[in-house]
Amino acid sequence: MRRTLVFGGARSGKSAYAENLAAASSRDVIYVATAQAGDAEMTARIAHHRQRRSHCRWQTVEEPLALGQAIARWSRPDTLLLVDCLTVWLSNLLFAENGDFPEIGSIAPPAIFLEQREAFLSALEQAQGDVVLVSNEVGMGIVPKGAVSRWFVDEAGRLNQAVAARCEQVVWVAAGLPLVLKGER
Repeated sequence: MRRTLVFGGARSGKSAYAENLAAASSRDVIYVATAQAGDAEMTARIAHHRQRRSHCRWQTVEEPLALGQAIARWSRPDTLLLVDCLTVWLSNLLFAENGDFPEIGSIAPPAIFLEQREAFLSALEQAQGDVVLVSNEVGMGIVPKGAVSRWFVDEAGRLNQAVAARCEQVVWVAAGLPLVLKGER
């Protein structure tokens, strides 16, 4: 069993790289999609991802919140789970309660976030088959204005660190080019 984190900036080629890893494996692939089509822009992004993998015979599982449960259910020794994407999943959790957020000050995460994050990290550690996880690096630019944006960037960074610590391989993708940070190619 091998866990791989593939991360990078927006439009870096990380999803395509992860899909190539999955396609090159000798395993059945289960694509775990975390996105929800809440608006026209996200609908277009989802359609783009679907089109890119239309030639693949992969099973798709849509799971916007209970990612740990999906990993526990679908991970088997003969499968490769491809999870795309952790930061979309994080956003789903952090904003699940549709609350108002202050412009300044600290923000308390919703209970679902703490519960599902722990369930996900536990399921990742216990996965029975290979898992490839896609995530965004969002903390390399300017510190965002507004408490909610800083909160999201901080939680995404913490999540990426926690996942990388549990993975045998970590790959940074920039301009479509992979750089192995941990593990072997």
